[in-house]
Amino acid sequence: MNTGSHCVLLADRDHQITAVRTGTICRLHALLCLLVEDGTGRLLTVMKANELLACVRVEDPVTTERVTMAQELIEMVKTLDTARAENRRRTAVEIVRCGTSITRIHGIGPVTAAIIIGRVGDVRRFPTAGHFARHTGTAPIEASSGPRARHRLNPRGDRQLNHAIHMAAVTQVAHDTPGRVYYLRKQAEGKTRKEAMRALKRNISDAVYRHLVADTQH
Repeated sequence: MNTGSHCVLLADRDHQITAVRTGTICRLHALLCLLVEDGTGRLLTVMKANELLACVRVEDPVTTERVTMAQELIEMVKTLDTARAENRRRTAVEIVRCGTSITRIHGIGPVTAAIIIGRVGDVRRFPTAGHFARHTGTAPIEASSGPRARHRLNPRGDRQLNHAIHMAAVTQVAHDTPGRVYYLRKQAEGKTRKEAMRALKRNISDAVYRHLVADTQH
Protein backbone atom coordinates (compact mmCIF):
# COMPACT_ATOMS: atom_id res chain seq x y z
CA MET A 1 0.00 0.00 0.00
CA ASN A 2 1.42 3.43 -0.93
CA THR A 3 1.77 6.29 1.53
CA GLY A 4 -1.15 8.29 0.12
CA SER A 5 -3.61 5.41 0.44
CA HIS A 6 -2.38 4.60 3.94
CA CYS A 7 -2.79 8.24 5.01
CA VAL A 8 -6.32 8.36 3.59
CA LEU A 9 -7.29 5.29 5.60
CA LEU A 10 -5.82 6.68 8.82
CA ALA A 11 -7.33 10.14 8.35
CA ASP A 12 -10.76 8.73 7.48
CA ARG A 13 -10.61 6.45 10.52
CA ASP A 14 -9.84 9.41 12.77
CA HIS A 15 -12.78 11.32 11.29
CA GLN A 16 -15.13 8.37 11.80
CA ILE A 17 -14.10 7.77 15.40
CA THR A 18 -14.38 11.48 16.21
CA ALA A 19 -17.86 11.67 14.64
CA VAL A 20 -19.10 8.68 16.64
CA ARG A 21 -17.53 10.08 19.81
CA THR A 22 -19.20 13.46 19.28
CA GLY A 23 -22.59 11.77 18.85
CA THR A 24 -22.03 9.67 21.97
CA ILE A 25 -21.03 12.72 24.02
CA CYS A 26 -24.19 14.52 22.85
CA ARG A 27 -26.35 11.59 23.99
CA LEU A 28 -24.53 11.49 27.33
CA HIS A 29 -24.94 15.24 27.74
CA ALA A 30 -28.70 14.96 27.12
CA LEU A 31 -29.03 12.19 29.72
CA LEU A 32 -27.02 14.05 32.33
CA CYS A 33 -29.17 17.13 31.84
CA LEU A 34 -32.11 14.99 32.99
CA LEU A 35 -30.18 13.71 36.00
CA VAL A 36 -28.30 16.81 37.15
CA GLU A 37 -30.27 19.88 38.15
CA ASP A 38 -27.72 22.49 37.07
CA GLY A 39 -26.73 20.71 33.85
CA THR A 40 -23.24 19.72 32.79
CA GLY A 41 -21.71 22.77 31.16
CA ARG A 42 -20.39 22.82 27.60
CA LEU A 43 -17.21 20.81 28.06
CA LEU A 44 -17.98 17.21 29.05
CA THR A 45 -15.26 14.67 29.75
CA VAL A 46 -15.36 11.12 31.09
CA MET A 47 -14.01 12.33 34.43
CA LYS A 48 -16.59 15.12 34.66
CA ALA A 49 -19.43 12.75 33.72
CA ASN A 50 -18.40 10.26 36.39
CA GLU A 51 -18.24 13.04 38.99
CA LEU A 52 -21.75 14.20 38.09
CA LEU A 53 -23.17 10.67 38.16
CA ALA A 54 -21.68 10.08 41.61
CA CYS A 55 -23.85 12.93 42.91
CA VAL A 56 -27.13 11.63 41.48
CA ARG A 57 -29.61 10.26 44.01
CA VAL A 58 -31.18 7.10 42.60
CA GLU A 59 -34.70 6.92 44.03
CA ASP A 60 -36.86 5.42 41.27
CA PRO A 61 -36.64 2.96 38.34
CA VAL A 62 -36.49 5.71 35.72
CA THR A 63 -33.51 7.37 37.36
CA THR A 64 -31.87 3.97 37.77
CA GLU A 65 -32.23 3.28 34.06
CA ARG A 66 -30.93 6.70 33.10
CA VAL A 67 -27.87 6.26 35.30
CA THR A 68 -27.22 2.83 33.77
CA MET A 69 -27.51 4.23 30.25
CA ALA A 70 -25.19 7.10 31.15
CA GLN A 71 -22.61 4.66 32.51
CA GLU A 72 -22.80 2.64 29.29
CA LEU A 73 -22.25 5.79 27.22
CA ILE A 74 -19.25 6.72 29.37
CA GLU A 75 -17.73 3.30 28.67
CA MET A 76 -18.34 3.85 24.95
CA VAL A 77 -16.54 7.21 25.10
CA LYS A 78 -13.60 5.61 26.90
CA THR A 79 -13.39 2.91 24.21
CA LEU A 80 -13.53 5.51 21.46
CA ASP A 81 -10.86 7.62 23.17
CA THR A 82 -8.57 4.59 23.30
CA ALA A 83 -9.24 3.77 19.63
CA ARG A 84 -8.61 7.37 18.54
CA ALA A 85 -5.38 7.59 20.53
CA GLU A 86 -4.13 4.37 18.93
CA ASN A 87 -5.11 5.53 15.44
CA ARG A 88 -3.32 8.83 16.00
CA ARG A 89 -0.25 6.98 17.24
CA ARG A 90 -0.18 4.95 14.01
CA THR A 91 -0.75 8.12 12.01
CA ALA A 92 2.21 9.83 13.66
CA VAL A 93 4.40 6.81 12.90
CA GLU A 94 3.33 6.82 9.24
CA ILE A 95 3.94 10.55 8.86
CA VAL A 96 7.46 10.15 10.28
CA ARG A 97 8.06 7.12 8.04
CA CYS A 98 7.08 8.95 4.86
CA GLY A 99 9.46 11.79 5.72
CA THR A 100 7.14 14.67 4.78
CA SER A 101 8.19 18.19 5.70
CA ILE A 102 4.69 19.75 5.84
CA THR A 103 4.55 19.20 9.61
CA ARG A 104 7.11 22.02 9.86
CA ILE A 105 4.24 24.37 9.03
CA HIS A 106 2.68 25.59 12.29
CA GLY A 107 -0.78 24.11 12.78
CA ILE A 108 -0.19 20.98 10.71
CA GLY A 109 0.18 17.94 12.93
CA PRO A 110 0.20 14.26 11.95
CA VAL A 111 -3.57 13.94 11.41
CA THR A 112 -3.79 17.09 9.28
CA ALA A 113 -0.68 16.00 7.39
CA ALA A 114 -2.31 12.62 6.71
CA ILE A 115 -5.40 14.35 5.32
CA ILE A 116 -3.30 16.55 3.04
CA ILE A 117 -0.99 13.79 1.78
CA GLY A 118 -3.87 11.41 1.27
CA ARG A 119 -6.08 13.89 -0.55
CA VAL A 120 -3.36 15.47 -2.70
CA GLY A 121 -1.68 12.30 -3.95
CA ASP A 122 1.10 13.16 -6.38
CA VAL A 123 1.61 16.93 -6.05
CA ARG A 124 3.46 16.97 -9.38
CA ARG A 125 0.08 16.91 -11.13
CA PHE A 126 -0.23 20.61 -10.15
CA PRO A 127 2.12 22.73 -12.31
CA THR A 128 2.06 25.75 -10.00
CA ALA A 129 1.01 26.87 -6.54
CA GLY A 130 -1.91 28.63 -8.20
CA HIS A 131 -3.21 25.37 -9.65
CA PHE A 132 -2.80 23.77 -6.23
CA ALA A 133 -4.68 26.64 -4.57
CA ARG A 134 -7.61 26.16 -6.93
CA HIS A 135 -7.67 22.48 -5.98
CA THR A 136 -7.66 23.32 -2.25
CA GLY A 137 -10.33 25.99 -2.72
CA THR A 138 -8.04 28.69 -1.31
CA ALA A 139 -7.79 30.73 -4.51
CA PRO A 140 -10.46 33.41 -3.87
CA ILE A 141 -12.94 34.48 -6.53
CA GLU A 142 -13.01 38.17 -7.41
CA ALA A 143 -16.23 39.88 -6.33
CA SER A 144 -15.36 43.55 -6.71
CA SER A 145 -18.03 46.21 -6.54
CA GLY A 146 -17.11 49.76 -7.46
CA PRO A 147 -13.55 50.97 -7.05
CA ARG A 148 -12.68 48.67 -4.16
CA ALA A 149 -11.31 45.23 -5.01
CA ARG A 150 -13.05 42.43 -3.15
CA HIS A 151 -12.84 38.65 -3.21
CA ARG A 152 -15.15 35.97 -1.89
CA LEU A 153 -14.84 32.35 -0.80
CA ASN A 154 -14.22 29.82 -3.53
CA PRO A 155 -16.80 27.04 -2.93
CA ARG A 156 -15.01 24.70 -5.32
CA GLY A 157 -12.01 22.50 -4.73
CA ASP A 158 -11.47 19.66 -2.28
CA ARG A 159 -13.42 20.63 0.84
CA GLN A 160 -11.50 18.27 3.14
CA LEU A 161 -8.23 19.84 2.03
CA ASN A 162 -9.74 23.29 2.47
CA HIS A 163 -10.86 22.41 6.00
CA ALA A 164 -7.41 21.07 6.88
CA ILE A 165 -5.80 24.32 5.73
CA HIS A 166 -8.48 26.34 7.53
CA MET A 167 -7.72 24.58 10.83
CA ALA A 168 -4.01 25.28 10.33
CA ALA A 169 -4.86 28.96 9.76
CA VAL A 170 -7.04 29.11 12.89
CA THR A 171 -4.20 27.58 14.91
CA GLN A 172 -1.68 30.08 13.55
CA VAL A 173 -3.93 33.04 14.33
CA ALA A 174 -4.47 31.78 17.89
CA HIS A 175 -0.73 31.68 18.63
CA ASP A 176 2.29 33.96 18.34
CA THR A 177 3.28 32.92 14.82
CA PRO A 178 4.29 34.59 11.55
CA GLY A 179 0.83 33.55 10.33
CA ARG A 180 -0.81 35.68 13.02
CA VAL A 181 1.43 38.62 12.11
CA TYR A 182 0.43 38.18 8.46
CA TYR A 183 -3.28 37.97 9.40
CA LEU A 184 -3.13 41.14 11.50
CA ARG A 185 -1.18 42.98 8.79
CA LYS A 186 -3.89 42.18 6.26
CA GLN A 187 -6.50 43.62 8.62
CA ALA A 188 -4.36 46.74 9.07
CA GLU A 189 -4.37 47.08 5.28
CA GLY A 190 -8.16 47.35 5.38
CA LYS A 191 -9.26 43.76 4.89
CA THR A 192 -12.08 42.29 6.96
CA ARG A 193 -11.40 39.35 9.28
CA LYS A 194 -12.82 36.93 6.72
CA GLU A 195 -10.72 38.43 3.94
CA ALA A 196 -7.60 38.31 6.11
CA MET A 197 -8.31 34.67 6.95
CA ARG A 198 -8.76 33.82 3.28
CA ALA A 199 -5.43 35.51 2.51
CA LEU A 200 -3.74 33.50 5.27
CA LYS A 201 -5.26 30.26 3.97
CA ARG A 202 -3.86 30.99 0.52
CA ASN A 203 -0.49 31.72 2.10
CA ILE A 204 -0.58 28.35 3.91
CA SER A 205 -1.72 26.56 0.73
CA ASP A 206 1.32 27.96 -1.08
CA ALA A 207 3.60 26.83 1.77
CA VAL A 208 2.09 23.33 1.71
CA TYR A 209 2.66 23.17 -2.04
CA ARG A 210 6.30 24.18 -1.69
CA HIS A 211 6.93 21.57 1.00
CA LEU A 212 5.18 18.79 -0.96
CA VAL A 213 7.18 19.61 -4.08
CA ALA A 214 10.40 19.65 -2.05
CA ASP A 215 9.45 16.27 -0.57
CA THR A 216 9.26 14.72 -4.05
CA GLN A 217 12.80 15.90 -4.73
CA HIS A 218 14.15 14.09 -1.69
